[in-house]
Amino acid sequence: MGGCLRVLRRGPYDPAFRVLDGAVWRVSRTPGGPVTLRIAPDGAGKIAADAWGPGADWSLDRLPDLLGAGDDPDAFVPHHRLTQEAQRRNRGLRLARTGLVLESLIPSILEQKVTTDEAYRAWRLLLCRHGDPAPGPMGGLHVPPDARTWCMIPSWEWHRAGVDGKRSAAVVRAARRAGRMEEAASMELEPATERLRAIPGIGPWTAAETLQRSNGAPDAITVGDLHLPGIIGFALTGERGADDDRMLELLAPYEGQRHRATRLIMTTGRTPPRRAPRFTPGDIARL
Repeated sequence: MGGCLRVLRRGPYDPAFRVLDGAVWRVSRTPGGPVTLRIAPDGAGKIAADAWGPGADWSLDRLPDLLGAGDDPDAFVPHHRLTQEAQRRNRGLRLARTGLVLESLIPSILEQKVTTDEAYRAWRLLLCRHGDPAPGPMGGLHVPPDARTWCMIPSWEWHRAGVDGKRSAAVVRAARRAGRMEEAASMELEPATERLRAIPGIGPWTAAETLQRSNGAPDAITVGDLHLPGIIGFALTGERGADDDRMLELLAPYEGQRHRATRLIMTTGRTPPRRAPRFTPGDIARL
C-alpha cells in the first residue's frame, strides 16, 4: 500500500497527504466535492478505508483503482538482471490511478525547472493559504483549491510561494480548462498526453508526471528530467552521463511498461555517485 500511494505525496509536509500509525490520510477534491480518505491495513491481509466529506462515495467507489486493482504488474517482463531482482523484491507494487487530473497536473507544473524542495514549499503554501480545511477528524489537512480559486490567486501570492510567472500562468491556463483536463483521466496514454500538451506551458515531462498518477499509465515515461536519464543509464549499464535518447534506447525493450521499469529501477537505490555540491536554490519571494 505504501509503495503504491507514496508517489501521490508532494513532500514530507504535504497538507493533502499524511501518514500516521501505518494509515494513509489523503485529501482530494473530487467531482462530488472534497473528501478525506483514511486507508490502512486491517491486520487480516486486507485494506480498510473510511471517508469524510461530500466526495466520500466517489472516493470509496474508486478505492480499488487508487490501490492499483486495475493495474497489471504481470505484464512487465524483465530484460536486465537488475529489473528482474527489483521485480522479485517488489511483487506487490502496483501503479495507483487517482482518476483526477488537475490535482496531479498543478503540482507537476510547480515542479518544472526547480528543486523538489522549492516545489514542495510552493504546493504547501498555496494549499494552506487558498485551499479549504479538510473534512473529517484529522486537523491540519487542506483540500486543494478548486479551478476557479486557482485562477483567482493574485500575482503576489504566487511570488510569495516562490512560483515564477511562467509556471503560475500555466497553472491558470490549465485551471481554466479544468473540464477538458479531467477528461484525460479516461483516455488512452497518447490522446491524454496530447490533451494535456495542448495547454501552453505543459510539455512532455509535465504530462507524463501527471498521467503516471491520474491514469496509472505504465508506459508514461518521463523525459526532460535532470536526473532520471543518468540514473537509468548508470543502473542498467554502469555508464554515466546518459541523456534522454540513451535512456529511451535502454528502455526500448520495456515498450508499454517503461514507467513501471523506471519505478522498479528506482527502488534499487542504484544511482551514480555525486560529483558536485548540492544545488542551492534561489528564492524569488525575496526579490
